[in-house]
Amino acid sequence: MPEIGEVARIVSYIHKHLVGKTLAVVKAQHDENVFGKVGTTAAEFEKALMGKKILDAGQQGKYFWLIMSSPPHPVFHFGMAGWWKIRNEETAYYKPTKPEESIWPPKYWKFTLETAEKPKCEAAFVDLRRFARIRLLDCVAEDIRQTSPLVENGPDPVIDRDIVTEEWLAEKMASKKIPVKALLLDQANISGIGNWVGDEILYDAQIHPEQYSNTLTPEQIHQLHTSILHITSTAVSTLADSSQFPETWLFKHRWGKGKKDAPKNLPNGAKIEFVTVGGRTSAVIPSVQKKTGAVTGEAKKKGGKKKTADDAVDDDAEDGEEDAKNMEGKKPEPNKKKPTRARGKKAETAESETREDNDEDIANGATTIESKPTAPSKKNPIKSRSKKATDTRIETADDDDDDDDTNPAPLAQKKATTKKRAAPPSAAIPAAESSAPAPKKRKQAPKRQRELSEGEEVAKRWGLTGRRGRVIVSKN
Repeated sequence: MPEIGEVARIVSYIHKHLVGKTLAVVKAQHDENVFGKVGTTAAEFEKALMGKKILDAGQQGKYFWLIMSSPPHPVFHFGMAGWWKIRNEETAYYKPTKPEESIWPPKYWKFTLETAEKPKCEAAFVDLRRFARIRLLDCVAEDIRQTSPLVENGPDPVIDRDIVTEEWLAEKMASKKIPVKALLLDQANISGIGNWVGDEILYDAQIHPEQYSNTLTPEQIHQLHTSILHITSTAVSTLADSSQFPETWLFKHRWGKGKKDAPKNLPNGAKIEFVTVGGRTSAVIPSVQKKTGAVTGEAKKKGGKKKTADDAVDDDAEDGEEDAKNMEGKKPEPNKKKPTRARGKKAETAESETREDNDEDIANGATTIESKPTAPSKKNPIKSRSKKATDTRIETADDDDDDDDTNPAPLAQKKATTKKRAAPPSAAIPAAESSAPAPKKRKQAPKRQRELSEGEEVAKRWGLTGRRGRVIVSKN
């Protein structure tokens, strides 16, 4: 995800190529996630920008905006994979592994801009994963930071240094009992710090990311404040160009997790470990970042897939896991169809899937399992089988035992009156034994069972079996 340094990089390109110019062409294609989720449409965006002049651009943490010649003003957030491209200009903060295609507009574009002045400048906003957000704020330019969503975000550690003081940080840390890494990632506390910037700050401050924020000593808070200002200002001043980062930074060595032959240690030999804090993978150097206070019990060393959630794991995922565990104790009835059992297996394994699919899969699986015992097609299967076999065959008494063990008397009466085979007198079940268990009912029809058991082996050998392997006896 683009963080404070990457956003500063794009704002610098906007100042260089677009500020002071009039937009002659504005094209946008509607995306219900990018535009719609924040109450904007592509048509409204086009109308708000067409023919207007860009006077300035601003930033607060991960948000940035254009100041137009008149309201409304567009405000942007890149989300996980959004970016701003300028034609014939390399704006990426990393070197692509493959050469990018020279087509325009580029892939996954949400809007394009074209200036009226010569030389013409063309820009595009792209987003592969559709987590970006594009808003229109109908206010004067001076009130943009006092309007939602910016007003709900904390101060920017580079722009608002007069606010982010050591005393302010000490008060913020003491007010919460959460892992210090989770506190730094929360944009409501401080703007612009993402995953890699947060890890770099804590490594520089020699603080373990799992340690509770309210357990830090005054010395640790002093060092943490110094590290926040140093890391964020360096990321912004270099425009997130990692080639200009100091070689001692963790950033230079942290990206080999899960890759073969990737370094697992710093050049000085210190081991790199990975833990999950605030729902994010955190790189830690245990020999440097000591646990000097209470730590959260929720953070565990990672051994599986890398999570892609932007913020902390939400309560819905935890509820989904709990639902899946509760369903483990519910087993399908033995006479259920195989497709139903397959869906049950899907519900049992849904916990291991990614967070985005986890809730939906578990919910669907739970609904399927709960609905099995009350399926209306299972209430009276005897009638459907008798109709199916009226001419050539009937099923054994064992089939009837599986279908309805709770009321054997009516079942025996049906057998006695069938035209296909008259039940022997010994098979009739007295009314006094109507509540007897199923095994006793089978013992009261020994003649019929002996006839089936004598031919059972031959029937199986010749494939004369019905559904679920039950033996079928010819009427003749």
